[in-house]
Amino acid sequence: MTASSRAHHHTRAHSFNAAAAQYAANRPSYPPTLFDAMETAAGHPLAGARAIDVGAGTGIATTLLHARGANVVAVEPGAGMARQFRRTLPDVPLVRGDGNALPFTDASADFVTYAQAWHWTEPARAAPEAMRVLRPGGALALWWNMDALDIPWIAAQEQRVERYFGGDAVGKKGGTSARAETAFAGAITVPDITHHQVRWTRNVPLDTHLANIGSHSIFLVLGEEGTASFLAEEREHLLEVFPDGIVEETYDVDLLVALRP
Repeated sequence: MTASSRAHHHTRAHSFNAAAAQYAANRPSYPPTLFDAMETAAGHPLAGARAIDVGAGTGIATTLLHARGANVVAVEPGAGMARQFRRTLPDVPLVRGDGNALPFTDASADFVTYAQAWHWTEPARAAPEAMRVLRPGGALALWWNMDALDIPWIAAQEQRVERYFGGDAVGKKGGTSARAETAFAGAITVPDITHHQVRWTRNVPLDTHLANIGSHSIFLVLGEEGTASFLAEEREHLLEVFPDGIVEETYDVDLLVALRP
């Protein structure tokens, strides 16, 4: 990665702090079947397990891990996101830090999780860090809500995003692929990975859908004027598909699970 690319990546990674409330209010959650798949792949339940949720953001995934009975500690580097997290989950422990240097002792966790966050790490550092803090048999779980591009209106929207951003477009999800060969790029040792995919949908008002789009880093760094211009046009496109103003979003959650030997 060039110095320019690193600087842009850093800017995008930190863009969420100024939009934490928007992120919390409009981003999609995750379905129960995701956590069923995670437990099956790990070979042990979340209930009673110690979980470290890295890049916890506003606490969307942390909330669900806690609800499954895990003893969760959240890790979040951003001040704005951390403030929003504390409003949402005041009783869940939160430490400031990131996945490249986890502030935990060796073999201290049953799960290390990254919900929509692994692509902001340096895998060459984050992968061995996760394995270090996991107990033998512990599970590293990474997942992303990915747009279901086999749905025609979603594919059309993705194409409009790409056209709007031109040759620099990397998609509103950050261009991240959950494939093991890309998720662990640069890591000296790539753990054995199992890949799972879970499809789910949510029905939301059009305004929520548009605010969700606007909460992605590619739009946050674009600025208010450029984002507003895109979203105004997008509203008209979507009203043709959803004239009642309720958008059916469809996601494929890509889940990667790696066990510490």
